[in-house]
Amino acid sequence: MSDRHLHVSAGPREWLGLAVLVLPTALLSMDATVLYLALPSLAAELDPSPSQLLWISDAYGFLVAGFLVTMGTLGDRIGRRRLLLIGAAAFLVTSGLAAYAPSAELLIVARALLGIAGATLMPSTLALIGGMFRDPRQRGAAIGLWSAGLSGGVALGPVAGGLLLEWFWWGSVFLLAVPVMTLLLITGPILLPEHRDTEDGKLDPASVALSLATVLPIVYGIKHLAEGGSLLPGATALLLGASTGVVFLRRQRRLSVPLIDLRLFAERPFRNALLVLLGALACVAGVYLFAALYLQQQAGLSPIRAGSWLVPSAVAMVLTSVAAPALARRIPVHRLLAWSLVVSATGFFVLAWTPAEQGVAPLVTGLVLIYLGLGPVMALSTDTVVSAAPPGRAGAASALSETSVEFGLALGVAVLGSIGTYVQRGHGFTPGLVVVAAIGVAVLLGLAALAGRRSTA
Repeated sequence: MSDRHLHVSAGPREWLGLAVLVLPTALLSMDATVLYLALPSLAAELDPSPSQLLWISDAYGFLVAGFLVTMGTLGDRIGRRRLLLIGAAAFLVTSGLAAYAPSAELLIVARALLGIAGATLMPSTLALIGGMFRDPRQRGAAIGLWSAGLSGGVALGPVAGGLLLEWFWWGSVFLLAVPVMTLLLITGPILLPEHRDTEDGKLDPASVALSLATVLPIVYGIKHLAEGGSLLPGATALLLGASTGVVFLRRQRRLSVPLIDLRLFAERPFRNALLVLLGALACVAGVYLFAALYLQQQAGLSPIRAGSWLVPSAVAMVLTSVAAPALARRIPVHRLLAWSLVVSATGFFVLAWTPAEQGVAPLVTGLVLIYLGLGPVMALSTDTVVSAAPPGRAGAASALSETSVEFGLALGVAVLGSIGTYVQRGHGFTPGLVVVAAIGVAVLLGLAALAGRRSTA
């Protein structure tokens, strides 16, 4: 019987190890949103240009997305725990660089380095969970808790930022990494087992270069066009990235040990789960950035009060992420995913039809509904991706799941955030929020129709 079919129950060490893995996961996702409430004070001190301000927000997520596949495969080769600890040390150092960056240019560099360090950590945490929890029911529960950490970090980023900004300077938001990464470096070697691919094969440098040459130009093209830049540079970058992507995919088909095992995409549940993650996170990231700015600039709330209004949505997402595996034992997964997306779409609908004079309560209601639906989407889609991969390729499969999440977050900020900002400049905050919310309704209902097919999960 193969290793993946051995339903060995996890013990106390594995569950303690899971706690160690959930903390950095929450921190890493928090880094994608922790700057939302810090942007005004950061802009006042460093005086970045509008383009620099966008790169300060986006550099982390895009570099994570660019390097995740490479780092996931590298962890399969050299050991996932080893790569996790290397990444923790790098993240600790670069967080200090970001916190004390004296200029916008150096902060962008520090955020980019944080993204590369984060890419070493994120697939390792999920791949280690797949190895530590072999029983499908326990693995589902563990991934639910991991998803709660990931989604909770995204939602709590602005909350933590608001608390710190009440008493400290903008750079303090990066120092959250110091205790978390220190704890991981101390307890990781004790609680976490080492896992690696037993197959022979080295990391293919050409595939690594081609993957970066695919992702980064596409990212640049999307950002350039979303910011209202001229058509030619943006379109050229997109064409270059797409062309390189074709070459990359052809090379993966020829390699005996590829960077990405394309056979995984032959399974409809696998590829649809990645698409659902990408689309849902893009919608949520776009509206969350706009909502955080709305609370400060339109409602006139302090960072700490704005952050407190975001707590209910974070709690809602954590609860449904944890509950998702138990619900999936009673409701077919494809139906649960579809209805969860409909719930999120309802939240966007509430945002789209909320008059500004009604205050922040309707805004918070919409966000709570959005995150109630997002919790099961995160947990169940991630479990689908991890379960589809053979044990030796768990790191690479986890990296693809994380790539969808991170790329979705960054894409949402770049595209939906830019669309909302463009409308807001001409018509005010409320019309900008309405446009972003309306796009979210359309996208999520389309994803719900896709997820509702029985073959999706």
